[in-house]
Amino acid sequence: MTTADASLGAGGWRSRLAARLELPWVQHALIGLILVNALILGMETSPALMAAWGTWLIAADKAILAIFVGEIALRLVAHRLAYFRDPWNVFDFSVVAIALLPASGPLAVLRALRVLRVLRLITLVPSMKRVVGGLLSALPGLGSVAAIIGLIFYVSAVIATKLFGAAFPQWFGTLGDSAFTLFQIMTLESWAMVIVRPVMEVFPQAWVFFLIFILASTFTLLNLFIAVIVNAIHQEQQGDERLSIEGELARLHGEIVRLREDLARGGRMSETGKP
Repeated sequence: MTTADASLGAGGWRSRLAARLELPWVQHALIGLILVNALILGMETSPALMAAWGTWLIAADKAILAIFVGEIALRLVAHRLAYFRDPWNVFDFSVVAIALLPASGPLAVLRALRVLRVLRLITLVPSMKRVVGGLLSALPGLGSVAAIIGLIFYVSAVIATKLFGAAFPQWFGTLGDSAFTLFQIMTLESWAMVIVRPVMEVFPQAWVFFLIFILASTFTLLNLFIAVIVNAIHQEQQGDERLSIEGELARLHGEIVRLREDLARGGRMSETGKP
């Protein structure tokens, strides 16, 4: 066997391993293990459960971690360095690697980070993966919306400080106090009875300012935030569908090419086999 043949055989073996790791039953088994692991990590927060079942829970957690490590190792064997080209694979590798670090001494805080393994569920469930991808792709648009909200907050805080700062220094005494108070108003948390009505007792027309601020910040810009995110998720879904269609077309094209080659090869064999 030549070196090229050996390399081709190794590549074929790795591709078969990669395909088997993507089988539905393997993915479902991993999802089940992640959910069980999440349940175990939650049970470990209960002193009563740890006193009764602590040994078994720790053993089960280590067994599931060993399975995750084996899965990552098989993926590294199948894909080699190409495994790290996918950011989701890097995320999987990181959350599993964190659990392998020693959780004693100054690194004891890393023990709490074991729960990050539950986030691997995102990479295994396509719908969740699509939502996270949409959120990440929406960051540039969200930055622009956040800048507009920041501008509105700054202008409103300056106006509120100048109008109400002298009478209500606890809420509007400084620019920072005004910004925090306006943020509370934007969340609609006890804004009417706690802040606005006392202010209106001194400034009867203050409701105009607060009404405009709430309409601009809460009902308009926050909905714009949601619109940008929904649009990004929709585009992410369309991109996945387009890639799926392109992959299917490529597969069909490959099958057609192989059929043509088989037909041509059969024709040549029939011609050479004539007496």
